[in-house]
Amino acid sequence: MELQHLLSGFDFNKRQTIMSPPVKILGIAGSLRQQSFNRAALRAAQTNVPAGVILTTFELDDIPLFNQDKEKELPLAVAQMKQAIREADAILFATAEYNYSISGVLKNAIDWASRPFGESAWKGKPAAIMGASPGLFGSARAQYHLRQVLVGLGMPTVNQPEIMIGSASERFDANGVLTDEKTNALIGKLLTSLVTLTLQLKATTS
Repeated sequence: MELQHLLSGFDFNKRQTIMSPPVKILGIAGSLRQQSFNRAALRAAQTNVPAGVILTTFELDDIPLFNQDKEKELPLAVAQMKQAIREADAILFATAEYNYSISGVLKNAIDWASRPFGESAWKGKPAAIMGASPGLFGSARAQYHLRQVLVGLGMPTVNQPEIMIGSASERFDANGVLTDEKTNALIGKLLTSLVTLTLQLKATTS
């Protein structure tokens, strides 16, 4: 199928219906906190997916600290994470920002899933990034750092739109629901862009 024909029906201003089989997106939040804004952002993404897209999440709570001595016989939680990544068509990262960078939790998960050498679960997986923080910058610096990491992992990444949810306490309600309509719309556009990138890559490799 020619790429031009594949993408001819996409309208980036609307939620899209994606033809079967469904595109499977795996969401990963770089926070363990139960009331995390980034976990809440992934829930918002689940309510804004295009029709025909399945967005599931993987929690990092049980992932141990990386230890190269254990990479040949992976801990169960790590093996489960790598399997979930491999089964997904694309990855959606929701990153918190700590000290101008991504969280140790997320970097730890990234390192585990890239090992052993030559067996990375990330390679070639299309990805998108978003993030939320209580401050004004909405995890912008963490997102830029994460983009550098994804280049090294060989993950094609959506460039636009950039979703940096600053002053997050004003955009999520007490139940963790994203109430800001513009941000919800942007998340929908980000997901559409991720699906488009995923289909482009599938078309060029099939």
